[in-house]
Amino acid sequence: MEKNGPTQKEPLVHSLDNSMSNSIFTQKLFIFLLIAVVLGGITGYALSRKGASGNTLTSGSVNSSEITKGTIVGSDDTKTFKDTAIGKLEKGGINGEGQFHLTRTGGESQNVYLTSSSVDLSKFVGRKIKVWGETQKAQYAGWLMDVGRVEVTE
Repeated sequence: MEKNGPTQKEPLVHSLDNSMSNSIFTQKLFIFLLIAVVLGGITGYALSRKGASGNTLTSGSVNSSEITKGTIVGSDDTKTFKDTAIGKLEKGGINGEGQFHLTRTGGESQNVYLTSSSVDLSKFVGRKIKVWGETQKAQYAGWLMDVGRVEVTE
């Protein structure tokens, strides 16, 4: 009682059950995500163009004739430029560190040596100013600061 051929009780090709319709990735979800990505891109682009001008109060370069008491020049980013100092701005650094320095009460040991790539400090020489900046490591200067914002106090 040998059988010469395979018996087929089940068909070789099965139809897929509709388990895909119960899947989390439906066509509606895909369309929703696609619309969300497109709208997010458009919103991000619009906000980046609008927000670019809101970071600075005045450009880093001003005419000397425009500088009066209360003039603020530079970045409004007080999180990056969180250190402050007040004094009279003078030309000259110490042993190659800083191009300018703030003279403060207490003598030379209290001087703050300054550099800045965003604000033209030469316009403020001889004036009493308040600076916002970020403290840098120095070998010779007691305090070396990269200035991001300047306010004329006198």
